Amino acid sequence: MFIIEFFRVRDTDEAHAILDRVEHDTTDLDDAKVRALSLFETLDMPQKPDALRILDHTGDEVFVWSPERPSASI
Repeated sequence: MFIIEFFRVRDTDEAHAILDRVEHDTTDLDDAKVRALSLFETLDMPQKPDALRILDHTGDEVFVWSPERPSASI
């Protein structure tokens, strides 16, 4: 199980505001990445997100992505 979070980043202090969270039931991180990137463009949110991150079942961040810095994954 992964949690995909979509968020905005405030320029002044890099604070994150979560716009939406989506659970994705898979054990494969690559599958979760594909789902997250697909939802980034299609999910109906109150604002357009700046980035996304994926958390594993323990709440640890396992992937971060932004269209501004696509190589920002861990």
